[in-house]
Amino acid sequence: MAAPVSALQAALEQLRASRTLQLKLDRPVRAAVLALGRCLADERREDSYEYDVTLTDGAVRVTCRLAPDLNRHVHTNALRCGACVLLAQLSLVHDERRLGHSWVRVDAARCGPEDAAVLRSVTDLDSLRWWSRDDTGPCASSRADLPLQRSRKHYLPLWNNEDPHGAVWVPNTAPPDVVIDVSKLSLLGDLDAFFCSSRRPLPLLVRVLHKSRLRYYGKPGQNLDFPFQAYFEVADQTGVMSMVLWNDLCPEWYQRLAVGSVLHLQHYTLKRSYRNRSRPQLSYLPLLTFHTIEICLNPRNPSAVVTVIPPKSVQPQWSLPEVTFNFCTRSEVEGLASNQACDLIGLVIYVGRVERIRNKGNSIPEKFWTYRWIHAVDGTSDCPFILEIFASSQPEIFNNICPMTYLVCTQMRVCREAGSSLYLTSSAETQLFITGCHRKQPYVSDPKVKVFIQWTKTLKETTVLRKTRVGGHYCYPPPPPTYTPSTSSTPSRDCEAPLSLMAVADLQRELAGLHYREHRTVAIQGHIAAVQYHSWSQEAPQSGTNTAQHTPRKIQQVGSGSVGVARESVSASSTGLMEHAVMSAAPPGDSTASPKRRKIDQGTKQTRLADLQEDEDDESQYDDDDESGEGHSNLASVEQSPLTTELTLARRHGARIFHQTRSWTHTHRWTHQDTSHSQSWV
Repeated sequence: MAAPVSALQAALEQLRASRTLQLKLDRPVRAAVLALGRCLADERREDSYEYDVTLTDGAVRVTCRLAPDLNRHVHTNALRCGACVLLAQLSLVHDERRLGHSWVRVDAARCGPEDAAVLRSVTDLDSLRWWSRDDTGPCASSRADLPLQRSRKHYLPLWNNEDPHGAVWVPNTAPPDVVIDVSKLSLLGDLDAFFCSSRRPLPLLVRVLHKSRLRYYGKPGQNLDFPFQAYFEVADQTGVMSMVLWNDLCPEWYQRLAVGSVLHLQHYTLKRSYRNRSRPQLSYLPLLTFHTIEICLNPRNPSAVVTVIPPKSVQPQWSLPEVTFNFCTRSEVEGLASNQACDLIGLVIYVGRVERIRNKGNSIPEKFWTYRWIHAVDGTSDCPFILEIFASSQPEIFNNICPMTYLVCTQMRVCREAGSSLYLTSSAETQLFITGCHRKQPYVSDPKVKVFIQWTKTLKETTVLRKTRVGGHYCYPPPPPTYTPSTSSTPSRDCEAPLSLMAVADLQRELAGLHYREHRTVAIQGHIAAVQYHSWSQEAPQSGTNTAQHTPRKIQQVGSGSVGVARESVSASSTGLMEHAVMSAAPPGDSTASPKRRKIDQGTKQTRLADLQEDEDDESQYDDDDESGEGHSNLASVEQSPLTTELTLARRHGARIFHQTRSWTHTHRWTHQDTSHSQSWV
């Protein structure tokens, strides 16, 4: 007896039999999302990426292409793995450039409430049957890791372009034993002579000293399978030179070429160095650096041959320089100049949530940088390392940094800003190492690393655990107390254009354009109409607790001529900005507000906007560090005065949550710090 046909399978069979290649379902079909894939679009348009989604109803699974109008659901993380989707309209799309190739496109759908019943019904994922348009054609599982659009050979990670993603990237494994001929070799110092002549250079024997993160340079309409590039700094006894890994060689070799590896290179090419790029600071190395030319490893014309020499086969007579580091303690960092590079090791005590900022340097395709804030201590100072760490093409490390981890960061740059303590930010050449990755690394014998390890042996684990924190909103460096033309003329640290003043009426449009975890800075100014004070309860709210218990309920009317705010109740689920913090009498969506209400009379307000949507498992709890333990809100009216407020809005599963860190300037200055951005690590 044949098994009953599921709703999803019936809809797909009906679509296959349709003459119009379109199907509008009478009743939405419920399905769960198993996987999401992102790839570059073939055509230039507003959204440069396309998304493939794998759906199942528990009986059959199918990979579909999302219509461009539905991409916004992925941008806000409403459509994600494990989510429920209600399918309303499907289409069958044929690839006119490839005979017999077609796919299902989801034209209309909405994200439904979470329904775990579909996923619970799947006991064995491998046993789920793939649906394909032609049952006699190749099994869809053979292309499960490849985009539906055959012109693309790989998927990109969902939230940045720098991380290796998918099975096409060969992992780092121990190199096999090899036999190489070292009788005929070139030295780096001799390559300039080969570059000026037509002779093919001899093979090279070099050691990797530094490794940069991946750079993705794909663009719509570009006919390259793997548009990636990675820089390495390699050295021999004559000096240091840059080596570039291009295109198809990146998936094959990027993760296998670790710092400290010894390489035998053949069939490489030489070209003039690209000067407009960041380079590691090598002033502490007693080696000559060659900046005029660089070594290029290409997949073809000619096809480079790369051989990794096992450590046990490296001979002392090759005279290859060892990898050296420039470790600095927390007390020594205070004496470093701005933008100076150093290496560090520390015990992690705070890990911030992952955030994203838009890279304004490349509008097409749209790119985001992924980063997080870290605090680490090394026992040499009462102040921790404050680290701004960007993704370094090491997702298995970047996503697993946690408190009590021994963290090593290389090539970190010192940043100094007025009014705040120094912090260190990662560079393109930064490499990260955490507990579990330190074994056999070149830095384990460094004297400062040994001193740090001895210091950690004196610590009591329970005492350190009480001081650790995870998650929450972290604002650093803090905004300036006043907004001046000199501040607005300087580009922000978010790689955005210089800050310009924004009308409150335009704020809602800015919020609507935020992506998942996106962090953006804008400047708003106007009259202070009301001030709202918070005090959180002694006990952190538990999951499922009504958030209205921890939300201010009233807004006090403040009279200022014709400007006033009516007393009203504020719902905890309100999505309007003005319900959370009153900035003027006009609502944010009122585009007809009087120009006088937008006019700058005095004071400013700097606002950071963040679309830091997190999964429910990653939501932070609230600390009870308030001076008053009362679980109610206080309101007070103030005179119109300069104001600087740090405000963050987070979109979580469709609901906006409100966190603040405020600094008010009045006749005298006082500061109220909201500690809701911290969570104990237990």
